[in-house]
Amino acid sequence: MTTTLPAQRTVLERSPAGHPRGSWPADEYAAAQRAHGTDAHVVMDLTSDEFFVITDTTH
Repeated sequence: MTTTLPAQRTVLERSPAGHPRGSWPADEYAAAQRAHGTDAHVVMDLTSDEFFVITDTTH
């Protein structure tokens, strides 16, 4: 039997959705993290109106 543990998300950076450049600062940060080997991606949190750069880790 195989058991899969849920992924835990870690927020690496936050960027306000109202930023004049939109999601670009978050996208650029995520790209820099990926260049260094971290599997980072951008999601938007509607509640806080922010873009989050996150990475998923499993334990």
